[in-house]
Amino acid sequence: MNDLYIYYQVREEDAAALLGLVTALQARLGAQHGVAAQLKRRPDSKDGLQTWMEIYAATAPGFAAALDAAAQQSGVAALAAGARHTEVFMDLNPCA
Repeated sequence: MNDLYIYYQVREEDAAALLGLVTALQARLGAQHGVAAQLKRRPDSKDGLQTWMEIYAATAPGFAAALDAAAQQSGVAALAAGARHTEVFMDLNPCA
């Protein structure tokens, strides 16, 4: 299982609309795929842009593609100011 971290910038004037879209998207994906989702943002803005991060923990293979499709269909990707960047991390098993 992998954890996905998706970060992107949001224009301040689009933040309220995007918040509703991302919240609905994460609820839908959580119900469909059984993933735990979080939404975070940096506390500061720069040049009218906020940086947001979506986190999806313990995702199954194929979830990244489902997320990309859902972000496009829901309008989330269209409100991002630029590209959505995805980072994938996996757990390290501690040595016994």
